[in-house]
Amino acid sequence: MITTPTPPADAATAVAPADPVTLVAPVAPVLGHGLEAPLVTGGSVAYANLDIAASAPVLSAVHDEVEAFLPWYASVHRGAGYASKVATDAYERSRATIGAFVGARPDDVVVLTAQTTDALNLLARAVPGRAVHLDLEHHANLLPWRRPGDTAVPARSTLAETLAALERELRREPAALLAVTGASNVTGEILPIARLSDLAHRHGARIAVDAAQLAPHRRVDLASTDVDYLALSGHKLYAPYGAGALVGRRDWLDAAPPKLSGGGAVRRVWADDVDWGVAPARHEAGSPNVVGALALAAACRAIEALGAGVVTSHEEALTAALRTGLAAVPGVRLLDLWPGEVDRIGVVSFTVDGVPAELVAQVLSAEHGIGVRDGRFCAHLLLDRLSPGRTAVRASVGLGTAGSEVDRLVRGAAALVQHGPQWRYAGADEGYVPLEDPRVLTPWVQLRAPGPPSC
Repeated sequence: MITTPTPPADAATAVAPADPVTLVAPVAPVLGHGLEAPLVTGGSVAYANLDIAASAPVLSAVHDEVEAFLPWYASVHRGAGYASKVATDAYERSRATIGAFVGARPDDVVVLTAQTTDALNLLARAVPGRAVHLDLEHHANLLPWRRPGDTAVPARSTLAETLAALERELRREPAALLAVTGASNVTGEILPIARLSDLAHRHGARIAVDAAQLAPHRRVDLASTDVDYLALSGHKLYAPYGAGALVGRRDWLDAAPPKLSGGGAVRRVWADDVDWGVAPARHEAGSPNVVGALALAAACRAIEALGAGVVTSHEEALTAALRTGLAAVPGVRLLDLWPGEVDRIGVVSFTVDGVPAELVAQVLSAEHGIGVRDGRFCAHLLLDRLSPGRTAVRASVGLGTAGSEVDRLVRGAAALVQHGPQWRYAGADEGYVPLEDPRVLTPWVQLRAPGPPSC
């Protein structure tokens, strides 16, 4: 049982942030903003969703477009009825919108997938040679590259040293692909995509970018950065309806084995042979996720309409306040790869001396109504480097985040360091959950025993 952790020696000096950002307002409406979260100590507060990096809430504009389309939902591509023609048009227009959002070239192909993981696994089947990647990757861009001959390059203590290590590896042995993240889902640091693209091409390789975290926060343009392939997820991009995309050069995808064998992926089938189609149909067998594609395209349009400057300035203000506020709390340690060397998105991971990350997350939720993530964030190799032997807490902001929510998180962390938990919590074996938890979930949720984390 957990009552009060051992605080740092200077915990008494912990103070709430002097300059809260409570006046920073959301820049786009999302579903769920303003939901009430019950507290173990009694009463409730407006839920502060600071776990955007895991799955972003639905943009209201996306929800509205999906609701308008649903009466027209019908079979795609092979239906003669009017509703089928509407659905097919919506599906293919969505494909074009997604391509335009990421600056696809006229001859690029947009394959609609389930999410980034699905997209990168598809690409791994298509790459005709060795792949090189960094060890800081999310598992979606790490585990597909464990084919024979693929190489993981450890990130170094500086960006310059990391780029030099990548170049040495590309020079050592020819590679077909350099696979990198656009922005770390642990530290929020943005990698220099244009420089990495130039590096790969100088050594005869193509480049693929995992843009799951980058695309919701920064403008991505394949044409201007000369990126060959890009993968993204709707559930990170305020459209959690089960769709993602792989966008890029056609030749490898046309030559690759179909992702699935089934209807829609073929031009003709005989008793002893199959004439497979070309991409994207080649890799979209079965009934496609029309609603997911439509939602992802709607999110692309809504974010594009806001303007890059609005999104960036909003998140920079929130991120700066979050980092400054947490850094002022004694015992809180921010996780960074290359401090001060690169730009960053609104993702901040941290540890608290003497307090398990899982307990920090439970206290923030149960006593302050804040949702954050704890664990290794499907980036085990990077966590092993940044926080050896420990997990961490991750807070992330987005379009629907208000400054008052960031302020509440910083105050909650400071209160935990100063006074410890205000409730009794189970130990590690039970996941540090509140004991005798008085909170009642909404009626349509079945309470289940907590299981092991997925990542």
